Amino acid sequence: YGFLGVALAWQPAFLMISASPARFRALMIPGTLEKFGYVATTVALYALGRIAWVDAQAAVPDGLLGVLFVVAFLKTRDV
Repeated sequence: YGFLGVALAWQPAFLMISASPARFRALMIPGTLEKFGYVATTVALYALGRIAWVDAQAAVPDGLLGVLFVVAFLKTRDV
């Protein structure tokens, strides 16, 4: 439930970032940490045998979004 709570709490922030990436550039840093934190937790749980591979695959979209946040952060530097 903790993961769900964090994910739901961040949705308004992600919407704000998408509306004005240059303005909310600073929010991309904690947004990236949230995405990669979930990926790292999922990888750790899979490595420990606590979740199945099918469940671990749920972290793939978050990993991709984390990479895209890094790209967006770098591209908005000049704006």
